[in-house]
Amino acid sequence: MLVSMDILSLYRETGAYLEGHFLLASGRHSPKFLQSTTVMQYPQHAEVIGKEIAKLFADTKADFVVGPAMGGIILAHTVAKALGCRALFAEKDGSGNMTLRDAFAIRPGERFIAVEDVITTGGSLKKAIAAAEHVGASCVGIGCIIERGLSQFPANLAPRALTTLNFPSFGPADCPLCQQGIPLEEV
Repeated sequence: MLVSMDILSLYRETGAYLEGHFLLASGRHSPKFLQSTTVMQYPQHAEVIGKEIAKLFADTKADFVVGPAMGGIILAHTVAKALGCRALFAEKDGSGNMTLRDAFAIRPGERFIAVEDVITTGGSLKKAIAAAEHVGASCVGIGCIIERGLSQFPANLAPRALTTLNFPSFGPADCPLCQQGIPLEEV
């Protein structure tokens, strides 16, 4: 199993571990950023990560795995492959929510695992879960590569992560990096 040092080493080796002043998808700011797409561009790394996350759900029966586009597409695919089920993705609609493509046939009562590369607040993942639940499926687990410890999910859906990292993050009004005048990078 990949342990936290292996994960960080993998991110460093591939140039996916960044330091500076970053705007996270959650709207928070952080001096550190993990660019998972840089790691996931290597099929051998993506496959190992997918298998390791799938091991966290060995006790869970799922009909499909869903991830938010774009970052969760490859991860959903590799986890689903390891679990032997379908891989779907949810994408943003015009209202700021997420939807599933009509081509994804989901039957009411199907069970799914939702995955994301890095969970900070879990906002994108919650929207992907809502999209699948909207068509009658039931979320039975949440998986990720890295949990940053700020998400709030019901106890029965606490994220199962390969590692937990507590990188600092700040609301824009309280960000010491902004106060120091360090340019903000959108990633």
